[in-house]
Amino acid sequence: QVQLVESGGGLVQAGASLRLSCAVSGHTFSQNGMGWFRQAPGKEREFVAAISRSGVSTLFADSVKDRFTISRDNAKKTVYLQMNSLKPEDTAVYYCAAARVSSARVNDWDYEYWGQGTQVTVSS
Repeated sequence: QVQLVESGGGLVQAGASLRLSCAVSGHTFSQNGMGWFRQAPGKEREFVAAISRSGVSTLFADSVKDRFTISRDNAKKTVYLQMNSLKPEDTAVYYCAAARVSSARVNDWDYEYWGQGTQVTVSS
């Protein structure tokens, strides 16, 4: 049974940093791309960042580029999202997902398994 468990969310002030983690079990983690998505209240789920299986290739949404970084530790089967200079508009539930392929992907239909999400709230 594949499980993705996110952690690290919380309530912070604008300008602060948070580091999200996603621990994966029951999955061939090192062979698949991984991604982070988010969904704010009343909005569609949107792509945030993705990383290829090797970690060499990364992709970011324009809204988070230069503020967020994504990384992975294949030995620990964990993917991270480092979020700096947080803004109130970053408030959302953040989900990690495992792709069907080895590359970094931006579309949610390319992802096979999803975590339950972790809440990030940024106050102004």
